[in-house]
Amino acid sequence: MSKRTPSNQDPEGLRLPIKLDSASNGEFVPVPLAPHHLRANRLALEQATQHARRLGLRRREFMISACGAASTLLAMNSAFAAAGKTGGHYALPTEAALDEAAAQSVLAGKEFIFDVQGHFVNPTGAWTRRLPEGARPLASFEAQSCAAASLPGNLDRLQCFGPDAFLRDIFMDSDTDLMVLSFVPSTREGEPLTIEEAAATARIVETMQGTHRLFLHGRVNPNQKHDIEDMERLAREFGISAWKTYTQWGPDGSAGFWMDDEVGLAMIEEARRLDVRTIAIHKGLPFGPRSYEHSTCADIGRVAKRYPDVNFLIYHSGFVTDKAEGPYDPQRTDGIDALITSVLEAGLGPGSNVYAELGSTWRFLMRDPDSAAHALGKLFKHLGAGNVLWGTDSIWYGSPQDQIQAFRSFQISEEFQQRYGYPAITPEMRAQVFGLNALKIYRVPQDVLDKHIQGDAVTAARENYRNAPDPAFRTYGPKTRREFMNFLAWGG
Repeated sequence: MSKRTPSNQDPEGLRLPIKLDSASNGEFVPVPLAPHHLRANRLALEQATQHARRLGLRRREFMISACGAASTLLAMNSAFAAAGKTGGHYALPTEAALDEAAAQSVLAGKEFIFDVQGHFVNPTGAWTRRLPEGARPLASFEAQSCAAASLPGNLDRLQCFGPDAFLRDIFMDSDTDLMVLSFVPSTREGEPLTIEEAAATARIVETMQGTHRLFLHGRVNPNQKHDIEDMERLAREFGISAWKTYTQWGPDGSAGFWMDDEVGLAMIEEARRLDVRTIAIHKGLPFGPRSYEHSTCADIGRVAKRYPDVNFLIYHSGFVTDKAEGPYDPQRTDGIDALITSVLEAGLGPGSNVYAELGSTWRFLMRDPDSAAHALGKLFKHLGAGNVLWGTDSIWYGSPQDQIQAFRSFQISEEFQQRYGYPAITPEMRAQVFGLNALKIYRVPQDVLDKHIQGDAVTAARENYRNAPDPAFRTYGPKTRREFMNFLAWGG
């Protein structure tokens, strides 16, 4: 490892490259860290300090190396095992904490990575003009080292979570190749990011002479007036790649809907008419008790069987944060089990038109290797490795590079494999999840893929940046209940 210039982000090297904290994507109440999580962070920092000293590096230099990530993951293994959580682990050789080549052999993969769930905030959007006078949305969110955070205006801080931060975190500080920009549930007037603004950001990437790296969802709440009628405009004017909907959400506090209710079926039929036959459905991560049943996956198997020509992407895979994932339980009515039951009851399985997406789900599972092993094991066993999609919900969790590194190294224990019939996670399966599965769904032109392989201007900029990288190792989403409630208040 060569010495690097001092960091502008974290000169003391106190931030860990694998971000184990309570951050939420704003769709669920943050879950505080348990004692073994806090121990993992303490142990990781202690070991990073020792390893950096041994290698003759500043701690920050060590943190941004592959050894820094490996050392952190190994510390998490130790803390989790001490807490009795051994159903999965980060499969790294112990020498990876000090040997860069050993660390990179696991953490620096060359997979094609297509993240199907990304977000950011437009800091100058129309939604900001409807905020109460004096409002400071995201004022409590971490934004150290962001110059805009110190500006005097109430809304200046929002620039720290806008398109510039998005492009840096996604395309400079992570191995992500393509991403789908998605949307949060909102009224038509209160969207923190409109389709027009998302399209403008996609064009920013293209002005860098990058290939078409950003794809767009079209937000549709079919139980909201005019949304179904607007689908044609979204498809014709913006060339959207899929639709995004939230079945638990209802305008003005009304109830949600099932995908095989009248409004859900109307949305599906319009998607078929417009020949954009991929629908991303938020399931799991419930917003609260109201209309909770509509956050579950009970309707998915029914509509997927009824419409075999439509792809149903189950965002978050039905996962909930307040109940640990365990062995498959057909009696459970929420969580990943509810998705599996719905699919099995419809006579569907591996290779079907139902896909489980991992945004926020994997990020939360990283802190619980038992739940991670059960969640991934069940999805691979019942839906198939070809039906699991990579998503990260970034930028709420900062750069997704730590999620990528954790997934590259995670392995289900032999005990769980034998006991529950879960497969070992192979490099081929990781490659499927990271991006190859998404290519079966999203229409990515061959010339885009060819240009990626050859290396476009974004690739060149990334490689140049990595000669002297300066990642933030920072998450942005709410970390406390109070921050979460404030987030909901400004988000419409």
